[in-house]
Amino acid sequence: MKIEKAIKQTRPFKSAHHRAAVNLIFSSNWLNDQHRIFFKKYDLTRKQFNVLRIVKGADKPISTAAIRERLLDKMSDASRVVDRLEKKQLVSKHTCPSDKRLVDIALTSKGILLLEKIAKQDNQLGDVLKNLSEKEATQLSNLLDKMRG
Repeated sequence: MKIEKAIKQTRPFKSAHHRAAVNLIFSSNWLNDQHRIFFKKYDLTRKQFNVLRIVKGADKPISTAAIRERLLDKMSDASRVVDRLEKKQLVSKHTCPSDKRLVDIALTSKGILLLEKIAKQDNQLGDVLKNLSEKEATQLSNLLDKMRG
């Protein structure tokens, strides 16, 4: 669906760049909504899932500072997200043996099982871009990389 129709735009955009910016914002919000619906089934937010994936990808306990550096949403409060995941018993926190000021985060068995369960449904996340071919998805990703410089 064209952005003009989606937002009921009646006048032309000022420029192609302005149209692209509005389209990107609208599409980002649409994608976030799709992810919110998907993760709601698992009582997770997108940010919580991002933290779980970071911890899993680290292959060893990881500090909240290191998690913060890797987050997709740089404005997120990693400590608060980790606290919520700990309350759900998906991660555990331990004092870092080499630096007592740091807290290391590790997945619990419950967290590992949840990620495995989500991985079985992972194709649903990719399906939100099903209208794009592999080549188009690669092109979109490359253009987004280029946009950010």
